[in-house]
Parts: sequence; C-alpha cells; structure tokens
Amino acid sequence: MDEKKRQRYLAISKQLAELVGGRKNIQGIAHCATRLRIVLENNDVVDQAAIENLDLVKGVFVAGDQLQIIFGAGLVNDVYEVFKEYTGIAGMSLSDLKTEANKKMNPIQRIIKALSDVFIDIMPGILAAALLTGLSGVLTNLDVVQNNETLYGITRLINISSGAIFGFLPLAVAYSACKRFGGRPILGIVIGCIMLSPSLTDAYAAAQGTAEVTTLHIFGLGVDLVGFQGGIIVALLMGVVTAKFDIFFEKKVPEVVRLLVSPLLTTLVSAILLFTIVGPVGRGLASALTGALVWMTQNLGVFGYAVFSGFQQLIVITGLHHIFGAIEAQLLADTGRNILNPLMSVAIIGQGGAVLGYLSRNYKDARTKELCIPSFISVLFGITEPALFGINLRFRYPLIGGCIGGAIGGAVVYFTNLAALGFGTTVLPGIALADPANNGYISYIIAHLLALAAGFLITFILGGFQKQPEAVRAPEQQKVKEETTEKSAEDDGLYAYATGQMISMEEVKDSTFAQKMLGDGFAILPEEGEVCAPVNGTVSSVFDTKHAICLISDGGVEILIHIGIDTVNLQGKHFTAYVKDGDVVKAGQPLVSFELEKVKQAGYDTVIPMVFTDPDHQPDISKMKMRRVTHGEKI
Repeated sequence: MDEKKRQRYLAISKQLAELVGGRKNIQGIAHCATRLRIVLENNDVVDQAAIENLDLVKGVFVAGDQLQIIFGAGLVNDVYEVFKEYTGIAGMSLSDLKTEANKKMNPIQRIIKALSDVFIDIMPGILAAALLTGLSGVLTNLDVVQNNETLYGITRLINISSGAIFGFLPLAVAYSACKRFGGRPILGIVIGCIMLSPSLTDAYAAAQGTAEVTTLHIFGLGVDLVGFQGGIIVALLMGVVTAKFDIFFEKKVPEVVRLLVSPLLTTLVSAILLFTIVGPVGRGLASALTGALVWMTQNLGVFGYAVFSGFQQLIVITGLHHIFGAIEAQLLADTGRNILNPLMSVAIIGQGGAVLGYLSRNYKDARTKELCIPSFISVLFGITEPALFGINLRFRYPLIGGCIGGAIGGAVVYFTNLAALGFGTTVLPGIALADPANNGYISYIIAHLLALAAGFLITFILGGFQKQPEAVRAPEQQKVKEETTEKSAEDDGLYAYATGQMISMEEVKDSTFAQKMLGDGFAILPEEGEVCAPVNGTVSSVFDTKHAICLISDGGVEILIHIGIDTVNLQGKHFTAYVKDGDVVKAGQPLVSFELEKVKQAGYDTVIPMVFTDPDHQPDISKMKMRRVTHGEKI
C-alpha cells in the first residue's frame, strides 16, 4: 500500500475509533469479504449516522452484537490492517470474534438474543399474518361485506390466510430455532409437523374440554396425545433440542449410513422428548404463568390490573398467551363480562407507543422506518409480534417502555371498570366488544390513548440515555479522489462464472447486495457447485473461508464474487479453492468448488452475486438479459 492510501485509511481509522467510543470500548476486530466487524463493550455510544458519512464507508449496521461497516471487497483488507495498527488491537478470526461477542452477554441476555434471532427469519410471515388478521377484523364487522357475496368471499379467504400462518407458527419457530442452533432446518420442520399433527387432539379444544384426549403410557409416564397449537415456547425448545441431536448424530454415526440413520435417530429421540418432557414442561409453565396473572387481577385490585397489563406482552414473547382465549370464554360464561380483553388491548397499544418512541429517536434511519411503520400498523389491529420481535425485544429499552405504558393503561381499566362483552379482537377493532355500561366506549379510548402516550414517552426518555457522541463528519475536502484510468468491463470480455439462472442484483435476498452498497452487478442461482473466472485477470484476494474471491481483470476492472449469503459462518466447510492470491487466471478457469446440497442443507441461500466494486468502471447491467447460462458462456 502506498503512503497516500495509508494516510487516507489512517484518517478513517482515527475518526472511526472516536465514533465507536474510543479504543477502550473496542473488544475485538475482524473482517469478512466486504465488512469490517467490531465487537464493542457498549454499542449504545456508537454514532452510526456519522460513521455512514465517513470516507469510503458504504453502509453500517449492528448484527449479532457486531458493528459491521461495509467498505467493499479488497478495500476492507487494507482499512482493517491500518485500523488494527492504529488501535493497537490484535485482529481475530470471525469465529473468535463471534465468541468474543457472546462473552459480553449474561445468560439472560443470551436467551433473549437467541429468542430474537429465531424470529428474524420468520418475521415477514408474522408481519403478513398480522396485517391480514387486522384487515379481516375490520372487514368482518362491515355490513356491506356481510351483504355482498364477493366481498364476503374475499374476507373469508383473508381470514383463512391469516389464521393459517398463525396456526402453523410453531412449525416456523421450530424450523428457525433448529437453523439458528446449527441443525438442519428441514428436521426442525419435521418436528413442527409432529407438533401440529392432525392425529393429535387440538390443543384449544382440549383446553376447553370439548374434545377427548387419548393417553399413552411410555416408561411408566402418562403421555397425552394433544397437539401444540400456540406452543411457541415448546417449539423453540424443540428446535434447540433437534439441532443438538442432529449435530451429535452427524458426528457419531458412521458416514456409510449417516444419511439414513442420523436424521432417523434425531427425529425419533426428539419426538419422544417432545411428548414426555419438553411438551409437559412447556404446558406446565403456561398454566402457572396464566394462573398467576389471572389471580392478580382478581385479588390485587389496581395493582393486579397494572401488573397483568404490564407483563402480558412478555407472555406473548413465549407464545403462551393463546391459552387466554379459554380463560376469557370461561369469564364470559361465569360473569358475562371479560376483564382480560381490555387489559390485553392496552398492553398491546403500550408496545405500539414504544415503537413510535423508538422511531422518533431514530427517524432518520431508513431501516428503522421500514421496521417501525408496518409494525405499528399491525399493533393497531391487535398483533404485536412484529413490534415485539422486530424492535422492542431486540433493542430492549422499548420493551420496558411498552410494558410501563401497558401497566398505566391497566390502571385506567381498573378505575373505569372497563370490560368486554366478547373476545378475540383488540385495539381498533376491539372497541366493538367494549361493554357500553359506565361510558365504556369513552373509557376504552381514554385507556388506550394513555397507554399509547405513556409507552411513547417512556421509550423516548429511555432512548435519551443511550449516549451518542457528537457526530464527527468527514469533511468533503478530506475525501481524496483516487486517480483512475478509463476502463470498461466490456473490453475484457465477460463470461458466465457459474451455471444457472441469472437474476438482477435487486432480487438477491440480502440488503447489502440488493441495495447495491458494494456496487452494481448481477447474480446467478447455481445449479452446480463450481465457480469459474468471469474474465482474464489476476486474483487479488481469496478469503480464508473460501466463500468469496476478488479479481482484477486485465482491463483493471475490480470484481467480487460472493458464494452464498452469510456462508462466511461455515468457516470454509464444504468449500475448496483452486487459486490463491496473485494467481493469473483465464476466463472459464475453475476458481472455487463447493458442495451445493450440503450448503443448502446447512440453511444457507446459495445465490452467487458478482459485484463490480468500482462504480466508475463497470458494464451496463441494463443491457444484460437475465437468462439461464452455462459457465464459460459469453454474457
């Protein structure tokens, strides 16, 4: 590296160190193909907005308790070396960095993070179901819908769609948990299917006593054949159990019979544990928590109401809240009034207020808006999972603000003697269920507005304690334009680097690539596990994990080929590199091979983006026809 570049990277390093809270706040540093990764003692002091404005920075975010700063292929290597030298902190491997990140967390934090991570992959499904549920609740209560055959039919389909997603949520959770803890996701799906098997008595019907339950006797234990509808915490535990057994049997079973025997043993042992230990423990926890909350509302006056509405959404996190439906039905049968419905409703809107409080503190961040706005809309229709798992639980302090907002709303419910005459819907649609006695509709609105305002205000205040240093911007005059010569990728001759379907970069299911933070390009959905050189040129970098490779064409065009999404976590497993740094290659020459099916089985997207990292020198992507190609084919 020449002195001019070193000085430029040193200026970046100095500013970056200050913006992350100083050297003492840095616990470890590493880099992958495109990103500088930093583990910090305290993430709250980071000024992400200022970092995004630093010279050469293409994006910044926090994931897995790592601050990840996108510089781009090749460039990140040099910035990393200078940053490491400036801070005096020894570099780490990616696996060591992940271990260091985990050390920061106490056991409770690890549990919360794991829970949050499990829900990240399934969040789009939860959000879709939430909005469909809200839409169904609104349409169902309209006379014009009930009196129009077509509108009624569409509403029924919407209702079926939303119910189906939530009905099979335990399956999705088992899948995601199994993937999160290193097992094969398909085995998580298998366990989820067992949990919801139609051969088992429906859990809701069993709770209401309207269905007969068959009991088996295994090893002297009575095993009730009841399904796990709504059993989110059981699904989470089973995902972990299944993953651990999958890893264990994959190591212990001889390779000659592994493909057959390992998944068999994993499924069998996990299923036995589901019915004998994990399932009963989860159900026992549900009963204990629910019983305690109901007892508080009946015996502790305003304090009991406030505690119930303050903590009710924590029960939603576990998935145990579904049992409240049976309790609400019993309350209506016994008393004609349902006190739980308005309490749960203000608890929900309190979390919505927290979402708005977090949004108001981070309104300049596009990703925050993308998460918060649809999450708040779903809250208005009584669905908090997107808000809880996407924002409030993830960032912790909004969850606290939301719970306090819910508690304040619960106190209002007590003092106004508010109750519902039914159950099953909350927040905006829920006003239709409010008992009109004692100005019930007005009390309903007041309770919700106060819970919303309290959740917003407390979250906003708590957000103020998340210290951020003064923004340190890199002045425009500090940005040095590197001297370049006019080069064109077309002049080099561009060839397909893999066999499969070409897709646009916008279709890649990763924001870093889809938003073209590293540069424009395209991707290939591979049909086989071989990557070849797309141009004549030189290998500038082969990453230790072999999942990414950088090239410079003979014409000087910089290219990054990235095999799969998040495959850096495989640490080179299933990958074989045939070239090294500095090798001269010809178009069509094999660079890397990988075991396509095994990478898929590990739960990773195998799409292969190719990025032209220098925006001044790249082909006109718009002229390229997205089609199926064979490696070595002229593009």
